[in-house]
Amino acid sequence: MSDEITDNRGFFQALIGDGLPLIGLTGLSLIFSGGFALFLSATRHFLPHDVQYLGMTAEQLCSVNGCRIVHFMFHDRVSFGGVLIAIGAIYLWLAEFPLKAREPWAWWLLLVSGVEGFGSFLAYLGYGYLDTWHGAATLALLPCFFIGLALIYPKLRRPRSVRAMLRPSMPVSWKTPDGIGRICLFATSIGLVGAGLTIMTVGMTRVFVPQDLEFMSVSPEQLRQVSQRLIPLIAHDRAGFGGGVCNAGLLIFFSTWCARPSRSLWQVLAVAGGVGFACAIGVHPAIGYTSFVHLLPAYTGAVVFAIGMALTYPRMMRGRAIVPDERPTPSASTILASNAS
Repeated sequence: MSDEITDNRGFFQALIGDGLPLIGLTGLSLIFSGGFALFLSATRHFLPHDVQYLGMTAEQLCSVNGCRIVHFMFHDRVSFGGVLIAIGAIYLWLAEFPLKAREPWAWWLLLVSGVEGFGSFLAYLGYGYLDTWHGAATLALLPCFFIGLALIYPKLRRPRSVRAMLRPSMPVSWKTPDGIGRICLFATSIGLVGAGLTIMTVGMTRVFVPQDLEFMSVSPEQLRQVSQRLIPLIAHDRAGFGGGVCNAGLLIFFSTWCARPSRSLWQVLAVAGGVGFACAIGVHPAIGYTSFVHLLPAYTGAVVFAIGMALTYPRMMRGRAIVPDERPTPSASTILASNAS
């Protein structure tokens, strides 16, 4: 008789495993989408369905007002691309570290983030433009994401209620540099949530702030004269960006609040914050949109975030402490030596 053991798992069971690969796939898809948005903006191209809806290409629209309308649209899309990369990076970290350790708060954080992120797609009802590519991507990722969460939930450490998100990993104090640094990260994340909600609300209502119209040197009426569909398309970009910023703020806040300090946490926050702020701020001087009043919240957030990262660096880079159920089982020789002493 052969001693070989046949692997009798199903094909799909092997692919999705315990659900973590599906969360990782969602994170990678978001990173790819963000990178694609950056690529299109850098090459000055609209998506095909944007061209079809608007009735003109980016090159044709560029002939209006010295290309400032196109630059404004790309500045929104670059910022949104950076936010997608930040969210995707944190999703990958959550899947590889706290979820692999069966921590309930990470599961609930992903659920809240997913509901907010996928739900923000419905904001198109406020601006009248249904992005078919965005809709198709949402429908493709939706089952992957929530099936992954459903498979992960039974394996979580108990108790696994939503109250796990309310318990901090360690006390927050003004008395230590690390405590001050964590407070700076909390302040940044709260600011991101507030900014995201504001941007999304403005995108669904007024669409523009005064500095936007000043940069483009147009009025809303003039934009409608160019195309009746131009403002709904811009509003779609603004509302999507706002939803992403709010989502990133939630992820940063609860990851900092609930996770034990670790090298991987500091690194993923550095990637998320670095890419997000670099895209949101860096695109403005590239297109000549340098209004200090407009950029002041982003400047403030970036400085506070950098201070928080600098102050938390020494504690985070020491590595994560071992929790009780992860402690290695002592060997027999270790027990005997301990008893002998």
